[in-house]
Amino acid sequence: MGMDLLNIDACTLPTLERPLRLSEFDALFRESLTSVEQHGDVAVLHLTGRPGLVTRIHDLTDREADCCTFFGFEVEGTDDDLALRITVTPERADVLTALVTRAQQANA
Repeated sequence: MGMDLLNIDACTLPTLERPLRLSEFDALFRESLTSVEQHGDVAVLHLTGRPGLVTRIHDLTDREADCCTFFGFEVEGTDDDLALRITVTPERADVLTALVTRAQQANA
């Protein structure tokens, strides 16, 4: 458990890659998000897009999960109809809420 706490704390530190990933998430939400719902520590984002969307999401979520181990990502579907399920530990539900709000704002 101590190791997880270190990773959570490290995740909040600025890195050169963090602004890039954040802008990638913003672009993804702006271009592909069709709906989002959150229930506590679980959110499901529905996306649709061009060929390569599934690969793009796997690449982005893999990099995010490497940095922030409290995130869990599951991708189901195709480039045309995709569900991205995001889970967090209960104590990090605030981070998930911030991501969901960001997704909604980018897509508005």
